[in-house]
Amino acid sequence: MTALSTPHRRSRVSLSGWSGRTIGGLLLLLFVLFFVIPIVWLLLAITKSSHELVVGNPFSVGSWAHFAANWNQLFSFQDGAVTGWIGNSAFYTVGALVVTLLVSIPAGYALALTEFRFRRTLLVLTLVVMLIPNTALVLPIFLELNAVGLIGSPLSVILPMSFFPFGVYLTYIYFSTSIPRDLLAAARIDGCSEVQVFARIALPLAAPVVALVAFFSFVQNWNNFFLPFVMLPSSDGYPIQVGLTSLLASTPAFNPSSAGSDSVQLPTLALATIVSILPVLIVFLFSQRFLVTGMTAGGTKE
Repeated sequence: MTALSTPHRRSRVSLSGWSGRTIGGLLLLLFVLFFVIPIVWLLLAITKSSHELVVGNPFSVGSWAHFAANWNQLFSFQDGAVTGWIGNSAFYTVGALVVTLLVSIPAGYALALTEFRFRRTLLVLTLVVMLIPNTALVLPIFLELNAVGLIGSPLSVILPMSFFPFGVYLTYIYFSTSIPRDLLAAARIDGCSEVQVFARIALPLAAPVVALVAFFSFVQNWNNFFLPFVMLPSSDGYPIQVGLTSLLASTPAFNPSSAGSDSVQLPTLALATIVSILPVLIVFLFSQRFLVTGMTAGGTKE
């Protein structure tokens, strides 16, 4: 009885395992198609004319001439406004990134490895602020910066972008779990001050988490739309993400009243979208090794 039932049980288990793998593979294929098809369409759209994009095969390849025409139209829009927007994005993002690293890394180290009054309160506040949506803070930040006359200046974007509690928390977790306290204690016994311990011992060991915080800060700041949209009244100071709204408003397909000499066609708008995300993609491709190291760091305690 047992000998007869065992092969039947094995075949049933094998069948259920095969079905599970098949279902999982189909779901994975569905998600891949869901994300890949729009990207492929977007990449092909920039090689077409507006007429080909509307009436032609959505997955046909256009021509280099049409791509060059779309490129020229994009970077000649409003006398080269797109170039200025990209430069503004780079300035705001890099400026906020530098301030973020100068503040978040020492703050995480202090919360993790030093003892001072209100340390636990500051840690709790950091966790609470992490849960607040960034958009909910824009209005009070606007009122504060308006009171000191900074609205419209680069600092009105850079300073709020530099506020990155998630980076403080990541650094706190890393220093709490991955830095041997005996090593720091030995440095103090040898006569190092707390600043020297941080700069010469802890900071070199924290390179993976520094890279991780830098990447997350860069991506968040580059893609930030609502904050610069509120803080910058003039289009001359717009970053590229806010500048896309001007391009969208100048596209007759979305705004029929915009038809004219300075109007933007759909393939040009698609090209602007790709240009706006290209820096993030390049940074991601060149920092994958550091990101993997940073994400796995702190996974085990000393």
